[in-house]
Amino acid sequence: MNSKLLFDFIVDKQNNTMTIRREFAAPRQLVWDCYTKSELLNQWFAPQPLQTKTKSMEFRPGGHWHYAMVDGSSGDEYWGLTEYITIQPIDFYTSRDAFSNEAGEINAGLPRANWVISFTEKDTNTVVETVVTYSSLADLETVVNMGMEEGMTSTFTRLDELLVELKG
Repeated sequence: MNSKLLFDFIVDKQNNTMTIRREFAAPRQLVWDCYTKSELLNQWFAPQPLQTKTKSMEFRPGGHWHYAMVDGSSGDEYWGLTEYITIQPIDFYTSRDAFSNEAGEINAGLPRANWVISFTEKDTNTVVETVVTYSSLADLETVVNMGMEEGMTSTFTRLDELLVELKG
């Protein structure tokens, strides 16, 4: 990661939110594409050493992304389901996420959250701000204790590498 790029990870326990701001050295349209197209998400959306595989994706209001993070050495799969609510192309989208199984059934024993993901230009770079809201402090703390900050740091490093490759 370029240490000069913005990276904030803020946990607000009073409001049950996580705010993640990350700057990427790429134009907004390219970063948007990396967040909204399954063939690109599969290349970066998992912390090392996991790999992402998409089972199905419809990026539209009312659509979804059903995917797994796969551990190549053990074969373990960690399934997730994102439901898209609002989409304003290259500006922002909102979604609700959940842990699920391969059939897309939501795991009620793990936290769900509402996400607002915004994309803004900063000179020739793009800043992505993600605000994740949980229904309770316990849910927020569960995800923080699962290593969300470390996972996002690793995942964003993979996106940095992909953006360099895509920019040629």
